[in-house]
Amino acid sequence: MRVAPQVTLTREQRTTLQRWARGRTTPMRLVRRAQIVLLAAEGKQNIEIAAALGVERTIVGRWRRRFVAKGLPGLEKDAPRGGRPADVEMARRILKHTTQQKPPNATHWSTNSLAKALGTSRSTVSRVWRANGLKPHLARTFKVSNDPHFVEKLIDVVGLYLNPPEHALVLCVDEKSQIQALDRTQPGLPLKKGRCGTMTHDYKRNGTTTLFAALEVAEGRLIGKCMNRHRHQEWIKFLKLIDIETPKTLDLHLIVDNYATHKHPKVKSWLKRHRRFHMHFTPTASSWMNLVERWFREITDKRIRRGTFNNVKQLQKAITDYIDEHNQAPKAFKWTAKADAILQKVQRARAVLDKMQTA
Repeated sequence: MRVAPQVTLTREQRTTLQRWARGRTTPMRLVRRAQIVLLAAEGKQNIEIAAALGVERTIVGRWRRRFVAKGLPGLEKDAPRGGRPADVEMARRILKHTTQQKPPNATHWSTNSLAKALGTSRSTVSRVWRANGLKPHLARTFKVSNDPHFVEKLIDVVGLYLNPPEHALVLCVDEKSQIQALDRTQPGLPLKKGRCGTMTHDYKRNGTTTLFAALEVAEGRLIGKCMNRHRHQEWIKFLKLIDIETPKTLDLHLIVDNYATHKHPKVKSWLKRHRRFHMHFTPTASSWMNLVERWFREITDKRIRRGTFNNVKQLQKAITDYIDEHNQAPKAFKWTAKADAILQKVQRARAVLDKMQTA
């Protein structure tokens, strides 16, 4: 008959075990182990301790023996689990194939295709990917600007955000073109408990409109107008609207992209006659630098993408109503990134691209 080893505690061990057993932030597994050892030190048998704590007798015996053999450290650390040890060489091959090679008939590996290519299991591939944060099925888009005047434009635009000029308004201006008035071919089911709303994948096109928008950086108020086209004529009309909608005593600093319409000779001529307008161009391929793009994303997500419109007038009214409601309680977008930090990130990206192109 097996006899449970006797447990004898020092004062320090008892104090530590009592603290673990009462600790509110102590892991539950450590609380239970401390309770087992304290009861064992009182002379109780394993079957009594198991009944008192509601655990298996084998568990009580395991931690009693572990404490006698290793003391307090034996309770804190779990014993190594059984099973097949990790194949380091296979993990290395999985990482190399995933990051440096592509399958012959696809753009990226799946767990099935890589497991088959390496002669291992899907679960092994999946474990290695999870351990190393690899997700071959995902990809993010990016574009590093090649504008030769990138630094000057970056400093200029970011300077307007972080240190706006006095007695002036800074406005982020752009066009959201080709907004489609889409009507679904069948009505969708409404949202209900346990089921998301539905909408048909196909639709009927009922025309398009272009939204011209100017976002005031300081207060978040928006000046907007829908027009059928986005030529230099429409751009000048919108500049005139900005002129009307803003205080005449303030200079206007407009942040715009490099769309040809913004630099049309007739536009330049109009700007010469309206000296309070000052144009600031973002670098090419840097639309993220224009805060009005953030507002475009909001109206797309909240009003346009899931909307149904029988004609362009309905679409334009929906956009106008959204702008009016926004302006009742405007919210400014805060720009926090400094030019130096952005420039360092862009330089790192260019260095990586150059290295890849020369490899």
